[in-house]
Amino acid sequence: MLWVMAKVAGPLLLSSLLVGLVIAIFQSATQIQEMTLTFIPKIVAAAIIILILGSWMGSQVISFTAELFMGIPNIIN
Repeated sequence: MLWVMAKVAGPLLLSSLLVGLVIAIFQSATQIQEMTLTFIPKIVAAAIIILILGSWMGSQVISFTAELFMGIPNIIN
């Protein structure tokens, strides 16, 4: 269960982490201390990842949900 969540959420979290790290390095190098500067690049990166991997993420969640529903009779009996 946690493995499916990690596979689906991992690319989004990793891209946000990398974009935030790059922006933080840029801010420290240029001494720009604007806290809201990271929001738009993170949103754009997340949207790009969803466009690229969205169908794969959806199929992972759908197959996991189908497995859960198929396992309900085994839990009841």
